Amino acid sequence: MVSPELTSSSHAERIAELRARCLARKRQWQFPDGNTALARSLQSSADEASWQLRRGQACRDSLSVQYFELDELELLVGRYAAHGDDDATRTCAANYLKQLPPAPGQTGHCELDRERIFTRGIDGMLADIGAMNEPADADARDFRASACLALSGLSLLIERAGDCVAAALARERNAARCSELLAMLQSCRRIAHEPPATFRDAIQLISLLDKAVEYADRVALVVPGRLDRTLWPYYERDVAAGILTADDALALIECLYILINDTRADGLAMSVMVAGRDDDGQPVANALSYLCVEALRRTRLIYPTVGLCWHDDCAEELVDLAVELTSRGIPNLGFFGDETICSGLRELGVPDSDTTNYINSTCVEITPVAASNVWVASPYFNCCGLLLEEIAAQAASVAPAADFASFLDAYQRRLAARIEAAVAQQNDWREKRRLYGRKPLQSVFTRDCLARGRDIDDDGARYNWCECSFVGLANLADSLQALRELLFTSRELDFPALQAVLQSNFVGQEALRQRCLSLPKYGNAEAAPDTLFADMVQFAGSECRRHRLAPDDSPFVPGAFCWIMHERLGRETAATPDGRLRGTPFADGCGPAQGREKHGPTAAILSTTAWDHSTLIGGAAFNMKFPAALFANADSRGKLRELIKGFLIRGGFETQVNVVDTKTLKQAQSHPDAYRDLVVRIGGYTDYFTRLSPEMQDEVIQRTEYV
Repeated sequence: MVSPELTSSSHAERIAELRARCLARKRQWQFPDGNTALARSLQSSADEASWQLRRGQACRDSLSVQYFELDELELLVGRYAAHGDDDATRTCAANYLKQLPPAPGQTGHCELDRERIFTRGIDGMLADIGAMNEPADADARDFRASACLALSGLSLLIERAGDCVAAALARERNAARCSELLAMLQSCRRIAHEPPATFRDAIQLISLLDKAVEYADRVALVVPGRLDRTLWPYYERDVAAGILTADDALALIECLYILINDTRADGLAMSVMVAGRDDDGQPVANALSYLCVEALRRTRLIYPTVGLCWHDDCAEELVDLAVELTSRGIPNLGFFGDETICSGLRELGVPDSDTTNYINSTCVEITPVAASNVWVASPYFNCCGLLLEEIAAQAASVAPAADFASFLDAYQRRLAARIEAAVAQQNDWREKRRLYGRKPLQSVFTRDCLARGRDIDDDGARYNWCECSFVGLANLADSLQALRELLFTSRELDFPALQAVLQSNFVGQEALRQRCLSLPKYGNAEAAPDTLFADMVQFAGSECRRHRLAPDDSPFVPGAFCWIMHERLGRETAATPDGRLRGTPFADGCGPAQGREKHGPTAAILSTTAWDHSTLIGGAAFNMKFPAALFANADSRGKLRELIKGFLIRGGFETQVNVVDTKTLKQAQSHPDAYRDLVVRIGGYTDYFTRLSPEMQDEVIQRTEYV
């Protein structure tokens, strides 16, 4: 890969100011209330028998009345203006929508199929749908009609964006800004009907399309995804034609990143991914890969994360850039094991043509690009909560487990029953979604909905599996190790005594708690806990593989990432045998529990790669934390790069790094206003440290700081 030559800092002040305005706006930011338009549309179509058509009309109506805001520095239009509805109108609309049957289950968490709109444009797509053979199936006819309604709504929305730019242009007196606005206006007018012709057109269309699907179809988190693949033909052509420089492209990517932050609430996740390989196994890395990473330097906001798909032939200069930014305290970079993930996708039956075209659809969970109705984090399992249930059952039993193997078997049966119940719930929700959901605009941009004549909620998508996540696996392994030692080796306790200690939160039993904490722990390259962890991952995977999901017998896929659920589930869970106190967050992802690595990052990496990550397509994150002073020179950054590569070479799924001093984090706790833009990596996503709960702040502080 030849990295682009950045020769100018002309956009630096603009980006700094846009970043500051974004941070200021987020304090009072609210998602535009689209309930009124949605309710009015559904009320007006009440006599229509087809729910699919009603949803298509609602999509069009919602998009057609949405307006935009634009300030004098923005290079992309995309901030939705408030509707201005009064409280009574909003309440009336909300009450109407509450009466509709629920359509539960996960939404979004995907990258759309942009190929058709990039090659045909909206008008061309409408013409293509109209030219299809008339289906005999009434449902298919209704779906196609709803798709056309949704596409016409998207066209109207983009025209509205153009109207906003035109109004700004009419007011503007600065010649340079007029030139920018004219280019923005031309882009909007073109992409409202035609394919994008330039890099600017394409990146503007990505922003407007993704947000439109989220808004009109009530979908959570549609991500930009593989920008270095999607935008590359436009970048290459425009640079060759002399109408685009690397500096200008970087500024547009930075504006996209800022706009993502402007239009999504905090505490979620949005992802961009770069590098990796194509379906012939050839490296995919280009100047845009570099720019997508470089754009994090000046934006330094929580969105997006940028995932680097590492493989043996990955461009070293791209890896070096990602490591350099990470060492400077930018935690948005994630390093993904490309071959590990591709191997896992192949095991799920994904063909080679799709295995290399995946995305971490928000945090670290993996979904195929352009063809996904995959439900992620559906659900989260509280591994230690189930352990406490089994301990209580054993304590009440007249014939408790006589040995550790019997206890482990009982626990695994309990976990298996919970998995089975979760699958049944997901299937029930999928049927409700088939009946009461429908997302016509998302369906248009998801393979193979148009070809099948089916909505994404009605078996239209190519991939429909569910990804669950097992939270607190490290605490579980450490707890099982303690339980084996205390109840079955030394026999210091029995089940009733252990349950009493845990229910009391170790009150009056500090010596016993220290004994629990002193036992071998996962994360220190010790065979006993590492084997327990590996065994539980293997069991969870094999148990998930027993189950299938509607509508097409898709698999139930395990993961071990946690978003913020390690804190939420930990908050509601009593003390555990590993010495963890009541309410304490569990370990995040697949790494060791907070503060338990005693032999440095190499030992932690050996533990976390002592088992097969490829089965956890639902996501597995390994966090590392270092003090900022450690990376003052290139030599130390080189050591960080080798640590990251070592993790990935050993089959690691994903690793992410916080470079921030514990002292700084504690100062931010005490003086939040002075650190309101301090970004940290949590369980697969990034967030502002001062906006985290006190418990989550403590969890980040308590993570082992490697030196």
